[in-house]
Amino acid sequence: MIVGIVKESFPNEARVAMVPALLPQLAKADIEVVIESGAGDAAGFLDEEYTAKGGKILSSRAEVFQTADVVAQVRALGANPEQGKSDLELLRDGQTVVGMCEPLTGAESNNAMAAKGVTLFSMEMMPRITRAQSMDVLSSMATIAGYKAVLIAANELPKMFPMMMTAAGTVAPARVFVVGAGVAGLQAIASAKKLGAIVHAYDVRPAVKEQVESLGGKFVEFELEAESSEDAGGYAKELGEDFYRKQREMMLSVVAASDVVITTAAIPGKKAPILVTAEMVQGMHPGSVIVDLAAERGGNCELTRVDETVVEGGVKIIGPGNIPTTVPYHASQMYAKNIATFLLHLVDEGTLKIDTEDEITEGTLITRGGKVVNPRVLEAMGASNEGSK
Repeated sequence: MIVGIVKESFPNEARVAMVPALLPQLAKADIEVVIESGAGDAAGFLDEEYTAKGGKILSSRAEVFQTADVVAQVRALGANPEQGKSDLELLRDGQTVVGMCEPLTGAESNNAMAAKGVTLFSMEMMPRITRAQSMDVLSSMATIAGYKAVLIAANELPKMFPMMMTAAGTVAPARVFVVGAGVAGLQAIASAKKLGAIVHAYDVRPAVKEQVESLGGKFVEFELEAESSEDAGGYAKELGEDFYRKQREMMLSVVAASDVVITTAAIPGKKAPILVTAEMVQGMHPGSVIVDLAAERGGNCELTRVDETVVEGGVKIIGPGNIPTTVPYHASQMYAKNIATFLLHLVDEGTLKIDTEDEITEGTLITRGGKVVNPRVLEAMGASNEGSK
């Protein structure tokens, strides 16, 4: 079987879907890898490194699509709706595409891939079960986002993070509040703590208190009752507006006392809930910083604008989009490991085997045989169609 790796066409996307170090592992499973020339340059992986590990460099994108049985991408069509359209004419009936493709919100892209007869696998739809952990791209990329969010905040804050006792007096430590203790939140807690900040964190799931405290953070507890905050696939789900309203009221004083607020609450296929209101921002001290990791989903802060820094009352609200691409070497390394493990899961003796009885395969399979086949995606597409009537 031949897997093709192409240069990412999404604006400013520096990641690559495969790294040279993993090629020998794939070769043992009779998987040959062909790479578009220069595909890994932006991430720090040169053509000669791929060839040294058994990869074959092809001169053009079209040649990769023509040669490959499976095309692995960081951003397939749904996650690259403009530039990705040019790949449609290169795809052929029966070809397989593996990558991130925003299937819960990309009905048009899903239908376009189905119409081409493409078998599409979405890495974002990986079920959160134990045996799929090594394939979970959302967790891999969230780790990077949580780490980088702290660096962004530290760079923008007009204070230092650690407490320092100097001849010129004592410098008080920065106070960081992390909203959401999922993968990104926990990494943010750990990174802020390593820099010497006093870290508080909140999550709707009281069960994560122990994890927060194990990293040196202090868990903020609010007296709120809510139904389960996770869906059957282990992903965050939307809670009622009444719950979010009560949550915001209780968070007001904690936000006001913080130098840095990092928000991480994103719900697959949904707009991010508003957790930090304009009123909360007004209560923060000038010079404070909010880093909103849900900016691409509309933002957890009412004032967030994606890929922009908004200044309100001296408070900076930073809405970074696509944070992982700012650390392309390690982001590619982690993403490629997820992809390689998934390919090895699908391939048997050099042939792609699609077992829809398998939970991992069934959960990630979006289109096959000219149709959209994923139940969650079909439900989301149906809801979207109803909403547009």
